[in-house]
Amino acid sequence: MKRYELVGIGNAVVDVISQIDDWFLDNMGIEKGIMQLVEQDRAEVLYAAMNERVQTPGGSVANTIAGAGALGMETAFIGRVRDDALGQFYASAMADHGIDFVNPPVREHDTPTSRSMIFVTPDGERSMNTYLGISTGLTSYDVPEDVAGNAKLMFLEGYLFDHDAGKTAFREAARDTTQSGGKAGIAISDPFCVERHRADFLSLIEHDLDFVIGNEAELRSLFETEDIEEAISRTTDICPIVVCTRSAEGVTVIRGGERVDVPVTPVTPVDATGAGDQFAAGFLYGLSYGRDLETCARMGNLCAGEVIRHIGPRPQTDMLAVFRSEGLIEG
Repeated sequence: MKRYELVGIGNAVVDVISQIDDWFLDNMGIEKGIMQLVEQDRAEVLYAAMNERVQTPGGSVANTIAGAGALGMETAFIGRVRDDALGQFYASAMADHGIDFVNPPVREHDTPTSRSMIFVTPDGERSMNTYLGISTGLTSYDVPEDVAGNAKLMFLEGYLFDHDAGKTAFREAARDTTQSGGKAGIAISDPFCVERHRADFLSLIEHDLDFVIGNEAELRSLFETEDIEEAISRTTDICPIVVCTRSAEGVTVIRGGERVDVPVTPVTPVDATGAGDQFAAGFLYGLSYGRDLETCARMGNLCAGEVIRHIGPRPQTDMLAVFRSEGLIEG
């Protein structure tokens, strides 16, 4: 049976990226700098209005898996697409990146493949309008036990936790992984997800997960506090490894009684899409290979710093070569 170094479960979303100006956002009624969920008809209007589209297979955890695969990790991704043009593109593109796309496109289904229209302004801010489509229907039946049970690391996407079937699938996948000696964790994804399902999030983190990755707003939302240090402390009380990304202030990582605060090198972003996803790829690469917390965080910071220098949510640089140049790996 194949052993995976990293398996992700998340929304299988085709990212459609276009560079625009602030006038376009105002004219189309798009709120700047946030992710908004849209219905199918709105998605079609926005897609039609995009010029010079860049189309890539996306989804938060899928981007992380792609980044980890580019670092040489053996990876798999679990997610749902329809057997339509976008779904076939998604499945083929993941396979082309060396990722085992576990679930074949679904036939005879009325709901289209998910897509996110991402509008990038000159200041690097991205405004995401996401139609979730078929991906939200993920259930335990979509998560093969022989995949989850053969994962060294399992990484879950908080957005899918919005649905009861997704909650069940997450718990079962996490338990299959940990019972086989692996570690399971989650990207919190969005403070609004936490607000809708706080008790279930906390229960999952406390009882089924080994690590959690979130930004300051997401961790504060877990415990309904404005004090980030309190939020970090309370999260470490229920989870072995806690990672808090803090934008320009760097990242804080705590495991047991060990804490590291790792700064970042300031970068003027071209496109901030995927920064958190690629941070997770670098961090989980280090974690998989047993590196110390500071090294894991530095790897994550380097991957995040690379992706914001260009359009698109996935790396365009050989990050292993970057790690070598920074003395983080040998060879």
